[in-house]
Amino acid sequence: MYNKSPLTIQQQIAQLKSRGLRIEDEDKAEHVLQSISYYRLAGYWWPMQADKALHTFKSGSTFEDVIAIYNFDRELRLMVFGVIERIEIGFRTKLIYYLSHEKSPWWFEDSTNFKDQLQHGKVVQTIDRELSQSKDIFIIEHYKNYILDTRRPPAWKTLEITSLGTISKLYGNLLPGIKAKNTIAAELGTVNHTYLPSWLLSITQIRNLCAHHSRLWNRNLPGRPKLMPSPPNKWINQVPPVSEYHMLYVHLCCMKYLLNIVQPGNQFGQRLKNLLDKYPTIDPNALGMTPHWESEPLWE
Repeated sequence: MYNKSPLTIQQQIAQLKSRGLRIEDEDKAEHVLQSISYYRLAGYWWPMQADKALHTFKSGSTFEDVIAIYNFDRELRLMVFGVIERIEIGFRTKLIYYLSHEKSPWWFEDSTNFKDQLQHGKVVQTIDRELSQSKDIFIIEHYKNYILDTRRPPAWKTLEITSLGTISKLYGNLLPGIKAKNTIAAELGTVNHTYLPSWLLSITQIRNLCAHHSRLWNRNLPGRPKLMPSPPNKWINQVPPVSEYHMLYVHLCCMKYLLNIVQPGNQFGQRLKNLLDKYPTIDPNALGMTPHWESEPLWE
């Protein structure tokens, strides 16, 4: 049974020092621990521990190194979140446009457009919840102006307030015979609907980590994007092995590939390189970066 008592900030510092973490400025460490919890930081010092059971640190480990990794991860997370925003808006726009023209403005309600109708029903429940919670004026005004219309607002209204996870599920569940499914994939450079759903799933998972301020650095990511054997646009020559798809780099490559289409001339590659240069103690291997990644055609 768990019976440990909470530690004061001073006790936390003493415990870290007793385990071998060098802390030069205890006042600064105290200030940091008052703003960033012990267990949030633990994810960053975990690889520094020589003995994971006893929690003892490797020789030369410093509190300053922990904070450098934390700050790097924070800046990386903000950068990635901004990239995902551009991809999400681009994808959302295409989904609404093509499906509304091919099917109807209420295509997302029609279960006959989807492979798995049970999953579709769950997604519609999520949409209803998101609609009921929406404070957007265009949703409120729609219900006020069309009070006798029992349908949900059309796709260009409803799907503007739903989450990336929701619209990704709608897209992935579309029947393969729907032309828009391949049109959207082709316009995003992913050839056909075979590959894009797995990319969207992994991007959604990373977006949620960013939104909840969770760590990206040195993390085992849940998504595994399905990569194209011969992408039509600039890609990487040195593709990481499948065993490394849990690391961030391959996901960053997928994001960069999509971003190059929705925002040509973007500076994502240069910004990522600048961030790594800013924190020279960061090990790129913890992100799964390949040697000379910045010289790859995708990132140039």
